[in-house]
Amino acid sequence: MTESLHHDVTGSGPVLLIVPGGAGHPMGFGPLAERLARRFTVVTYDPLGLAHGRLGLPVPDQRPADWSEGAHRLLRAVLPPGERAYVFGTSSGGIAVLDLLARHPGRLAGVVAHEPPCVTVLPDGAERRAELLAQFDGTEGPPAEGESATPMGVFLAHVLRPFTDHVPSAPAAGVRLALAAGADSRGQLLYRTAEFLADRLGGSFVEFPGGHLGTLDHPEEFAGLLTETFLSGAHTSA
Repeated sequence: MTESLHHDVTGSGPVLLIVPGGAGHPMGFGPLAERLARRFTVVTYDPLGLAHGRLGLPVPDQRPADWSEGAHRLLRAVLPPGERAYVFGTSSGGIAVLDLLARHPGRLAGVVAHEPPCVTVLPDGAERRAELLAQFDGTEGPPAEGESATPMGVFLAHVLRPFTDHVPSAPAAGVRLALAAGADSRGQLLYRTAEFLADRLGGSFVEFPGGHLGTLDHPEEFAGLLTETFLSGAHTSA
């Protein structure tokens, strides 16, 4: 396998893999990673290499398995022998880490998936997904020749539709799983989706600071609760 596994590493301690949302570009994750690096070796995955020189290059349609298999290979490369990693993903990254847990639980110590937009799992999922996709119609709408020029263009053209159509598989026993949603997202679709997935997948539900972009808006508080969730195992419900 010659594929480059684009990522950044900071801090020391147990490995914590972060999979960002959108098209996987880790823009704005610096403050969160800096706070988490006080307790963890933070490995921030950039699945499409958008922050590592590939922004603007052609991108094929993505599947959650593309990201989760890359994350698995990355963990094999960075994990010390015999150790397990904590894994956090938000938004589309949350879908990827759920897929990673279903496919490769053996090297995982705990997983937190924050507001994964896999709304198809809901009883009214087809209707809710159609509404979600409609929210993005016309928001950027780049022409085909420019769709890879920005992270949002890549997300709209190649990530949004296949990821929101994904139905996570039930994970094997033995790895702590928490589904998370922001306090400011109460009453919204992705809060409801996270609660539903926690019940369906046998995980717990944790309410985090902020809304869908809580990782960016409240990095200090978000990192503190994420650290507590992983290291204490106290996946307490809101």
